[in-house]
Amino acid sequence: MKGVKVGFPVIGKLIFVFGLSLTAWFSYTSRASLAQANPPTDEEALPSSIVEDEEVEITVTGEILDQPVYAPFRREGTVRDSSRPVYVINREQIEAQGARTVQEALKYLPGILRDGTAGGQLGALSSQFIRGSNTAQVLILLDGRPINDVGFMGGFDLSNFTTDNIERIELLPGGGSTLYGSDALGGVINIITRAPADEKPEVTLRAAAGSFGLNEQAVQARGRSGDLGWSVGYTRTQATNDFPFEINRIGLQADRNNADVLYNNLNLKLEGKLSDRNQVTFSALYLNKDFGSAGGVPIPDSIGQFNSLTPLARQTTEELFLDLTWQAQLDQAGNSQLTSRIFADLLDSNFDNPDPAAFGTRDDVDRRSIGAQVQHNWKVAKNQTLTYGFDYRNTQSRNTTFSYGLGTTDVNYDGGIDQGALFARYDVNITPKFNLNFGLRQDFNSLANGSFTSPSVGARLAIGDSTVLRANYARSFRAPQIVNLEGLAAFNVVGNPDLEPERGDSFDIGIDQSLGENGLLRLTFFANTISNLINFQFGAPSTYENIGKVRTLGLEADLNVRLLKNLYAFANYTLNEPEIIEDGDPTITGNELSFRGADSLNVGLAYENAKGVYIAAIVRYLSSYFVNNTNTESLPGYTTLDLKLRFPIGDSFAFTGSLDNLLDQHYEQFPGFPAVGRSFRLGVSATF
Repeated sequence: MKGVKVGFPVIGKLIFVFGLSLTAWFSYTSRASLAQANPPTDEEALPSSIVEDEEVEITVTGEILDQPVYAPFRREGTVRDSSRPVYVINREQIEAQGARTVQEALKYLPGILRDGTAGGQLGALSSQFIRGSNTAQVLILLDGRPINDVGFMGGFDLSNFTTDNIERIELLPGGGSTLYGSDALGGVINIITRAPADEKPEVTLRAAAGSFGLNEQAVQARGRSGDLGWSVGYTRTQATNDFPFEINRIGLQADRNNADVLYNNLNLKLEGKLSDRNQVTFSALYLNKDFGSAGGVPIPDSIGQFNSLTPLARQTTEELFLDLTWQAQLDQAGNSQLTSRIFADLLDSNFDNPDPAAFGTRDDVDRRSIGAQVQHNWKVAKNQTLTYGFDYRNTQSRNTTFSYGLGTTDVNYDGGIDQGALFARYDVNITPKFNLNFGLRQDFNSLANGSFTSPSVGARLAIGDSTVLRANYARSFRAPQIVNLEGLAAFNVVGNPDLEPERGDSFDIGIDQSLGENGLLRLTFFANTISNLINFQFGAPSTYENIGKVRTLGLEADLNVRLLKNLYAFANYTLNEPEIIEDGDPTITGNELSFRGADSLNVGLAYENAKGVYIAAIVRYLSSYFVNNTNTESLPGYTTLDLKLRFPIGDSFAFTGSLDNLLDQHYEQFPGFPAVGRSFRLGVSATF
């Protein structure tokens, strides 16, 4: 039977969002002021009566407009300076929400569908769907440089990152190739690691325990001695993940087995001040994850029928990120900064399934990347800034498959890609209230059809004392991966060296509206088109071809308010309507693109006082969505309620707790892959 995706039509959804916005306006304009953002510091800032309560440090919504961000500019700036919508979760929010991984930290942000496609337990493979794109079409940055896998899977598994070393995470929806190159069709996620402490040295110890065998231990130390700053840490996280689950549509109740995970992550950062205007930074990040791959529960008459329980399968991932950066102020006024960086990534990953009943195999991936970035940030005049530079990255990747039954090893691919580019972005304040930015990037790589030009333009206009309008266009691309070019020998898949890059065109228009003295509403309407899609084509042999075009229309709405003293609320809504415009199979033209059509709503209420006591309740809703492009199967939506708590003891100690999915909702995030029901977590931290 054809699956039905439950939800409002597009017009109904828009009416719902505007109704929510107007309700918020009339409900809150007569109440106390919002402690969400500092007042503007210059005439170019968003004029607003939003003020900060000096007694309370906001950790739920942060200081929205004045939050520092890097991703929209490829230099330091603030949310209020950006013509692009950008969403941030900072260090305080990460700690308050108890987010253990970067994947979990993105849970309550608008603009992204981050539920994994391998189950909801800790350690399960992440996904990040932004504006109709898939995981491989979202660029992941680590401190401003790319870490996406260009070998096989694409994207990056954000469940690998634990959060003890994370300062903030920036989510930038929309095309981002002008500044960052390949893979930024749907958006950019920038992970910023913690810097050495500016004042006296500090040591933080943390431990936590919770449901399904969860136990965590972490130590982080930061400090500075003379011209040397340092930050070092270790995180160990473990969970058995043997949780009970229900799949109501097939009447199944069982326990999840072989879904355990163990993290051992290390971080090191050293900063050396060479002179008043020169600084060198070295960082090393080691991520190790060992987890059981439980597979999926077979679902009759569904895409899930191809899944199978694999009680012996395991996956181990080891990643090492090395980075050496030199920053030089070229003038005494600080208007000219040169940044040079070299970096290297080393990845070893294997998926081992020795079960002979499942045609046991072991897949090994060995990937090595080296790269360099050189850029100059130059304030040409009081109202003009120019950022320009050069990027280079070489990636070598080798994938082999060992067959336990045959005792043979096949080399699926063994190759590399060179990527280089020249880029520039120009920002100019035409008037104190009107800003324009222009960007252009030319990429070159070793592919036969690898060159690509990525222009962008953005505008920002302040109207009156409380309204800012934003508009942007960006062209982006995603180069083919090594597996697309060379194939998979063990599975009779032939590569296609003539593939062209996927192409994206991203438009958005938005408004930042202060609500009297009480809040901030941000609305962004977007249209994102991705064409020349690289699709897998079955055959004898199978291969890859550029076939397909998808257009996604939607809305991102983000509301933050102060209700009463120490009482705060937020709500955000993301509407996605991804439509298949062209495909090799004409029968699916006009259908909704699978997995990307869910709409999400997050609503939170938080209490925080000057002593640091924090209590929050957050409701998350995800609508139903199709799981195939024929639109014959869908998964039902779900609603969860999470509770968060932080209770400080003195100046150094704090107890934290969370109760997630309080109502014990059972649902699937992918056919046959159940999410976790009710779970709890209790922790303690001490900072000296």
